[in-house]
Amino acid sequence: METHIDLWFAASIVAISLLLSAFFAGAETAFTAASRARMHALEQAGDPRAAIVNRILAIRERFIGAMLIGYNIVAIGASAFTTSVLTALFGKSGVIYATVGMSVLVIVFAEVLPKTLAISKPDKAALLTARPVAFAVALMGPLAIAIEHLVRLMLKPFGVTIGEHQSILTAAEELRGQVALMHREGGVAKAERDMLGGLLDLSDLSVSDVMVHRTKMRAIDADQPSEDIVRAVLSSPYTRMPLWRGTPENIVGVLHAKDLLRALDAAGGDASGLKVEALALETWFVPGTTSLRAQLKAFLTKKTHFALVVDEYGEVMGLVTLEDILEEIVGDIADEHDVTVSGVRPQGDGSVNVDGGVPIRDLNRAMDWKLPDEEATTIAGLVIHEARTIPDQGTAFNFHGFRFQVLRKAKNRITTLRITPLTATGLQATAQPDAQRDAV
Repeated sequence: METHIDLWFAASIVAISLLLSAFFAGAETAFTAASRARMHALEQAGDPRAAIVNRILAIRERFIGAMLIGYNIVAIGASAFTTSVLTALFGKSGVIYATVGMSVLVIVFAEVLPKTLAISKPDKAALLTARPVAFAVALMGPLAIAIEHLVRLMLKPFGVTIGEHQSILTAAEELRGQVALMHREGGVAKAERDMLGGLLDLSDLSVSDVMVHRTKMRAIDADQPSEDIVRAVLSSPYTRMPLWRGTPENIVGVLHAKDLLRALDAAGGDASGLKVEALALETWFVPGTTSLRAQLKAFLTKKTHFALVVDEYGEVMGLVTLEDILEEIVGDIADEHDVTVSGVRPQGDGSVNVDGGVPIRDLNRAMDWKLPDEEATTIAGLVIHEARTIPDQGTAFNFHGFRFQVLRKAKNRITTLRITPLTATGLQATAQPDAQRDAV
């Protein structure tokens, strides 16, 4: 009878030890995998358990040390106790029974099972075990601190430092990586991924990357008769029009359609007596190197939506609007007056005909490609940069996993390209541009 009671007592101790081991192992996994952003949001919402989780994660090394200490104490203690009991019952062979039995129990019930449950729902598991973990960390805190200092001393000769919570990636890169991962896993739609990516790119892009080039600007000669200017403004899809005098690069003001219409109404519809230049707003010039984030703030501060972009010599490069910057975040913004010219025309064979002036970023967003845009803004600029020359019509190049063929060319400008993913043609990308003459 006494032996029977001892066996139940021993089994109870082993079971309690396994439960404690499972608790320490699962808690460590849950806290490590828990979402810091989710915990922060819950703490802001008033959840005291989330506050405990955040406080514990702020001392991550001490927490991990306490969990490891607790796990090893109970696991080793249970193994030693089981070995002594089985040795008393079965003699020397009890050591083998204890080793095999405890190995199976510890691996299954104290390691794999609790960690699998914790990793499946780490946020919920972290909140559930927050208070017991806080108690365990406080109880074993002194020992964990001592071990933490000992580990620091042991690693210091090897140049390894711990406790410095500095990520290799910047916050923006980490956020971008999380969004990309969630997109691959289906948690974030492509449009949402592009919007978040565009927002993160505002600091990396300059106004010269998104501006309307001066060759595509719609501007009005201020020396024209006022009737012609009114007619040009009414026929334009834009509400703000630069005025130039002498040469198109000599911008003397920006004419707003509303101001012109008010003046025209005040004149009883007679445009002949209007002094158009007097209605023009002062021109705002910004350097082409200004970041989009800084320009967006400047637009909001100045309460205007239009600026002319100049280079280091003060020459007009183009114009940038608030809409151009917003489109980098949300994609193309079209209204009933916009002239929709996408310049991207997918073909039935998997290739895409693209106008040379299409920005690389717009093409990447439309086709979900990853063509580099560090060295060139437009797709024609990318081809010229890679080819190191202005290619002739019909020339084709293979680079960056795509085949680029020049379909049309006007003087020194590439106007139309055919782009084909090399995987669609069965070709392999070459390390260097491989030019070859093809008939168009």
